Amino acid sequence: MDTGVEITIRYARDADFTALWPILRGVIRAGDTYTIEPGLTREAVRDLWMEVPRATYVAEIAGEVLGTYYIKTNQPGGGAHVCNAGFMVSEAARGRGLARAMCLHSQDEARAMGYLAMQFNFVVETNRGAIALWEDLGFETVGRLPRAFQHPTEGLVDARVMYKWLGD
Repeated sequence: MDTGVEITIRYARDADFTALWPILRGVIRAGDTYTIEPGLTREAVRDLWMEVPRATYVAEIAGEVLGTYYIKTNQPGGGAHVCNAGFMVSEAARGRGLARAMCLHSQDEARAMGYLAMQFNFVVETNRGAIALWEDLGFETVGRLPRAFQHPTEGLVDARVMYKWLGD
């Protein structure tokens, strides 16, 4: 999607959490895409999104933080060459190309960090927009977890494991 809007993606700074908190809180509380406990405190979510990952980024349009993503090692030891990433976009900014821009950026950043593959461990089947985008960007569904997610309105739904080789 070419929206003609310039998106800036940069490392997140501590001060960015004030702008990130409403985005993260909204997605987490909706409970329809992430397996994050909806009742987590602001500080617990801050640690989860800003401290645990290897790197966290923000996406801005006209200086306003409207999206974020992280990269972290998916598994230690023999699996440390595979990263995991998580993406969130503010509700008001959806459909403006932020998720696509962040995913493309994340793959470049992951390669620069030495990762050879990216894996999304738990893509909820009802998150059709994300699935279509990930597939369009070359991710394959390599596994399904039957009835693994308790969706707030759809009940028990499947989750996908999606994977993309980033190496040469």
